[in-house]
Amino acid sequence: MEHRFYTLDVFTTTRFEGNPLAVITDGDGLSDDTMLAIAREMNLSETVFVQKPTDDQALARLRIFTTREELKLAGHPVIGSWFLLAELGVVPAQEGGVHVLQQTGAGILPVEIRFKDGRPQRVTMTQKEAAFHPAKIKKSALAKALGISTNDFDSTLEPEYVSTGIFNLMVPLRNRAALGKIAMNMTELRRLLGNNGTMAYCFACGSNGKAFSRHVALGTLRRCGNRFCRGLAWGLSRAARQALAGSHPQHPPGLGDGAAQSHRSGGHAGRQETRTARERRCRKSF
Repeated sequence: MEHRFYTLDVFTTTRFEGNPLAVITDGDGLSDDTMLAIAREMNLSETVFVQKPTDDQALARLRIFTTREELKLAGHPVIGSWFLLAELGVVPAQEGGVHVLQQTGAGILPVEIRFKDGRPQRVTMTQKEAAFHPAKIKKSALAKALGISTNDFDSTLEPEYVSTGIFNLMVPLRNRAALGKIAMNMTELRRLLGNNGTMAYCFACGSNGKAFSRHVALGTLRRCGNRFCRGLAWGLSRAARQALAGSHPQHPPGLGDGAAQSHRSGGHAGRQETRTARERRCRKSF
């Protein structure tokens, strides 16, 4: 059976930059094993399979696969997929914003697509309300897995698992220089995280409200929206807790390099958007 797929560069207007993504727009009828095999063949950080929703509220269902497993939710796969679906006319074009619902492994979540001159210009996703779990990990073991010293951790903040769709470990470091020292031992990190999180998100607070971050995972991404929203939710929650305790709040962690996206938080739900995406298309039999 022949299926159509597209490859996109998300968070950029330049081909072969930004975050690469593969989207199979007619993903119905494929088994879980087949989708995983296709994702491995694509060999990108994520591959999305667009299917008919099983919930009548949603316009489409997105199944998101890495080369190892299915994810409940991820940032740039959602953004890129809906930009593509808008380009293909699945979302009717109209000036201003169009609001749709998508079915994901994390539940039914809203997406806003803004059009200009009949073409999509910006896609905004709303992620789930943030959840927090304590990280019961020895700092010496975590430092070894990250290839840093225990002195590189922030002495006033503790690592914590945070989710706005999937759980990951938030790791506050002492300064930006500590981020550059990370030399990950993936086997050891995977053992430490177990089933509690999919990756570690390391960050350091700078001056004038700036923060710098680095995520540690199997794939390499220039932008990481879902993880950014988890970091933003963590920072806002930490700031609120410190303010209630009478201390000065830390700035929430953010992107240090001016990514072409913006985020908002309401009740600790993350919102992520991108203005453009480049796409290429192919057909292949699966």
